[in-house]
Amino acid sequence: MNHLRTFILLAALTALFVGVGYLIGGPAGMMIALAIALVGNLISYWNADKIVLSMYRAQEVPADHPDARVRAYAADVREMAQRAGMPMPKITIIESEQPNAFATGRDPAHAAVAATTGLLSMLDRREIRAVMGHELAHVRNRDTLTMTVTATIAGAISALANFAFFFGGNDRERPGGFIGVIAIMILAPIAAGLVQMAISRHREYAADEGGAEISGDPASLASALQKIDAYARGGRVNFQAERNPATAHMFIINPLLGRGADNLFSTHPATQNRVDALARRFGGRPAAPQPEIIKSTRPRPTGPWEQPSGRKPGPWG
Repeated sequence: MNHLRTFILLAALTALFVGVGYLIGGPAGMMIALAIALVGNLISYWNADKIVLSMYRAQEVPADHPDARVRAYAADVREMAQRAGMPMPKITIIESEQPNAFATGRDPAHAAVAATTGLLSMLDRREIRAVMGHELAHVRNRDTLTMTVTATIAGAISALANFAFFFGGNDRERPGGFIGVIAIMILAPIAAGLVQMAISRHREYAADEGGAEISGDPASLASALQKIDAYARGGRVNFQAERNPATAHMFIINPLLGRGADNLFSTHPATQNRVDALARRFGGRPAAPQPEIIKSTRPRPTGPWEQPSGRKPGPWG
């Protein structure tokens, strides 16, 4: 059912793209638009991981990394991937204070996962394992390819809308006429963005469930989601993400702006909805309130993830 819904949304996005091409240039315009989309998707398919990792200056983690936290993070990813029967992904780290993570690549055999230094400093080891289990679930579900394709098609639709504005306004013979051109310019990018976001939100719920199964620790995943969301809502600007807003949907929590509810214009589900979904799926008491927003300018390390004494109850107590 999950894959069927994703396929329907992708089909809607593709149909929108074909329709925009037809309204701009008739049958010939539709064929040109499809050719452009095909080239863009081929480039994205073969180079998605390299493009995204270079955007964030991600560095592959060597086996002899001097930081014990980083070595433990890499070891846990390798152990979970092996236990899940998955090919070993490239394991990378990003220098950023914001706690976050993402996965990329065209398929499980060519995948990469990335965690920020802020994530490794702020969360304990169980929470980091759970977050990376979520990212491995994205890889296993081939969401990384789906997100790349949707981003490419959505971007192509926006480009076509701009083309219609500059070159289609004076052609009254064009399908839809002048009014059609104006409608394309305004509505097509909005519709494409909505479909792209719907796909992203839907896949996050599926990856939460799969990640909880891979890590075997849904409570730690819920706790990690709450902590990352609290930091994201603290008003700090992630300049790397702001320079590359089209990649925001790839992260476990929106790196641009925290949102309080699922809505048409959010790239991620509301964090509390995700926590509640985990509680319903895996049982236990209702989730605890979200933690207080972190006030410090840098995440406070907890050492190489020894469990601190007097740890507050997690989402299930």
